[in-house]
Amino acid sequence: MIFVLLLLTPLLAAATAALVRPYRLWVGWVTTVLSFAPLGAALWLSARVLEGEVLTWGPGEFLRADALSALLALCVSFVAALAAWLGPGLAVEDGYDAAERRSYRVFSNLFAFTMLLAVTAHNVGVMWVAVEATTITSAMLVPLHVTKASVEASWKYILIGSVGIALAFVGTVLAYFDFVNLAGEQASALNWTSLLASAPSLHREVLKLAFVFILIGYGTKAGLAPMHTWLPDAHSESPSALSAMMSGVLLAVAIYAIVRWKIVVDAAVGPAFTDRLLIALSLLSLTIAAFSLLGQRNYKRMLAYSSIEHTGLTCLGLALGPLGVFAAMLHMVNHSVTKSMMFLLAGRIQQRYRSTEIVEVPGLIRTMPVTAGCFAAGMFAIAGLPPFGLFISEFALVRAGFTAGRAWLMGAVLALLVVAFIALVTHLNRMLYGTPPKSTSVGEHTPWALAPIGLCVVILVILGLALPAPVSRLLNKVVEIAAP
Repeated sequence: MIFVLLLLTPLLAAATAALVRPYRLWVGWVTTVLSFAPLGAALWLSARVLEGEVLTWGPGEFLRADALSALLALCVSFVAALAAWLGPGLAVEDGYDAAERRSYRVFSNLFAFTMLLAVTAHNVGVMWVAVEATTITSAMLVPLHVTKASVEASWKYILIGSVGIALAFVGTVLAYFDFVNLAGEQASALNWTSLLASAPSLHREVLKLAFVFILIGYGTKAGLAPMHTWLPDAHSESPSALSAMMSGVLLAVAIYAIVRWKIVVDAAVGPAFTDRLLIALSLLSLTIAAFSLLGQRNYKRMLAYSSIEHTGLTCLGLALGPLGVFAAMLHMVNHSVTKSMMFLLAGRIQQRYRSTEIVEVPGLIRTMPVTAGCFAAGMFAIAGLPPFGLFISEFALVRAGFTAGRAWLMGAVLALLVVAFIALVTHLNRMLYGTPPKSTSVGEHTPWALAPIGLCVVILVILGLALPAPVSRLLNKVVEIAAP
């Protein structure tokens, strides 16, 4: 029943939006209501996992959900519900026509389905197919408003993402053939538990080569440098609700795939090899993101480069032992909530000012005071300030680095975080203050849309002040899986 609610409800919502013609606004509300079913299923799944269960379904355990799957399913379903609530298709004043509203409702639900399938598939081949499908379903929505820039961003995303996923396929095939040569052809050959059980007997050099392909391939989807170049364009040109899903959870799903493979490779060759690769790419990502933030003129691209920074921090934590994995998973949860909220707020700002240029959005605190307050809170959060959850996860990550004896690395990370902090606060100051254009209206339109934004702020403060016991227990179970 849990898997039915989790996976079939998004398909039902997509089918509803596709079949009801002509499009009516009630369709948007129906699909929004349906989006809460996967969230409820993910909460139910997490509760079962906390009781010590590992849920499976289908022939050969086609679907399998442990603590890591439950955590990702919870993040994906939460952000998908948020994007459905605040995305196109619920009001005539949203700036989209009927065809665009239908497209958003169809493909955003398919996008959510592919991500949920990726994190619950037991078979790493099915996981690969699902991650590839995320590219197709989301790329259809990047040019929802067709412009030259949005079409170019969509094609760039497709091309770079497809090259990346092809490299991940090569790594998957290498590991598969190594397993078959050892154990013979089996129906469960690509089940990640079977690979993990056989890992100590597999050829070390083959698995090392496979992981290089896998890390570069899925790292492309995660936005790790130097394969990150699609991300700022796609995120800045997409509808804000789609950007929220892509930045909030698509990157996390790609990291999930890396974690699954890292567990297998570590069981065969030890963690030192994968840790070195992750540290190198993470540090490069942090460096490029921090200095790119300094010169940003577009606030949506600014948020996109911030996502690259936080992806780098998450992957860095994966290379710092059990404490680092705990910090990385907590950071991923905090980032999912924060960045989805920020892109949705950016959409409100763009709709009011008709621009994504920072210099063209002065006086935000006068024009949209509540939106400005939430945007400032979100910027302080992604800059790593208390009392928000990202401060705690970054502190935990740095502590894990020093505990692991990597003082030089943590020194470099802290310096880059200072650079990013200066850039973010400077850009925020330019947007909040000044004199707004005379043509810009004053006041909050659609104030009901601020309710879910306020919920996100509350969640971030709660995670920053006291980590709830169920969340802590779930994260500890993830650590037992990812860093045994």
